[in-house]
Amino acid sequence: MAALQLCPKFEHAVHILGKRWTGLILWTLMSGPKRFSEIEAVIPVSGRLLSERLKELESEGLVTREVFPEVPVRVVYSLTPKGQAMEPILAAIQKWAERWG
Repeated sequence: MAALQLCPKFEHAVHILGKRWTGLILWTLMSGPKRFSEIEAVIPVSGRLLSERLKELESEGLVTREVFPEVPVRVVYSLTPKGQAMEPILAAIQKWAERWG
């Protein structure tokens, strides 16, 4: 019997979603752009860890960070088209959780 081989792309996607808070951050941004404090108010995570996850999601091309040079400086996070494409996946997880969770 041949050994099962995982697709590296599937494995990478599961790795991204499997990180703590990542799915919740993406789900929160599905409703539109948010400031850091708005995300922090919804998700019970430390500011340091939220900042780390947002940087990771930005480096994966799922989230954009836009800085507005105002006083005080305003920073807004939003989903890229790649991030928005996660919506059906997260919605399916939500549906599963409602039924089985």
